[in-house]
Amino acid sequence: MCYSAEILNIQREYLEFGIRLDYIEAERIFIQRKADPRIKIPRAFEAYFDNPRNAEEKRIKELIEEHRATTETALQQDMFKQAKRLADAQRSLQTKETKKARDDVRIATAKIDANRQRLQRLRAPDLDVEDGRIFPFWYAPIIVKRDGQNVLTLARYHLRQAGAPESIDRKYPGLYNARRDNLEKFWRDQFGQSHALMLVSSFFENVERDGENVVLHFNPRPAQTMLVACLYSEWTNPAGEKLTSFAAVTDEPPQEIAAAGHDRCIVNLKRENVEAWLSPQGRSIDDLQAILSDRQAPYYEHRVEEAA
Repeated sequence: MCYSAEILNIQREYLEFGIRLDYIEAERIFIQRKADPRIKIPRAFEAYFDNPRNAEEKRIKELIEEHRATTETALQQDMFKQAKRLADAQRSLQTKETKKARDDVRIATAKIDANRQRLQRLRAPDLDVEDGRIFPFWYAPIIVKRDGQNVLTLARYHLRQAGAPESIDRKYPGLYNARRDNLEKFWRDQFGQSHALMLVSSFFENVERDGENVVLHFNPRPAQTMLVACLYSEWTNPAGEKLTSFAAVTDEPPQEIAAAGHDRCIVNLKRENVEAWLSPQGRSIDDLQAILSDRQAPYYEHRVEEAA
């Protein structure tokens, strides 16, 4: 289902598609993030604004710096809180062994380590895999076609269809996965109408092994940019609040992914089919399905990334 993917820094391959960056939408979402901590944007996208080239990028850079400063303060405050919790528990254990004190030591130590790592990553000069990862309900850059031009815009990775109630997000938590066998049914208002493209270098899947859930990290070999077919929708509520959101198209997996224990795989388009996918109007359903069938087919190597 592609519960997580590693997006590319848009200073690279995205620019090969002759895109125009949607500064208005990017700035709107960065402003919205100041008031809503639930909005998550990967650092790999933020990195595009490290060296602003115009007034729009300078404003977005300032919003990113404000967010990082706020996040840094919150992490430092929590580390102080957890350090006190750890010290209190250690003193308690010197007097009497209790489950609560042991749990406090374990939890506080883990949180201090996690906060320390987040602080290091917050100001690290280089990007790593984690900086590019997105998860359902995170925002990610996608390419869409507007007025004949490819536009790069931020959109939420969990599609809320136009006209649907907000509650659909909770009712159907898997709407980041547009199954190919359901494109002409549930997704009929987007399939053939509003297509998008997401560029990723790898993806992650949850798989059950020996009764436990593990995360597998899949990388195409030879290494290449994956051109992921997506659908998107622009939702607006009666108050005029806007949400652009998307889902990745998935299909039956190649043999190596099935053997690893997962039953879906994102559709990795061929580069020569990208423009046709982004311009679906006037094309038949058979033509669009043929694009999804005529896809890149690298070998997807995997490793166990973590226990989930």
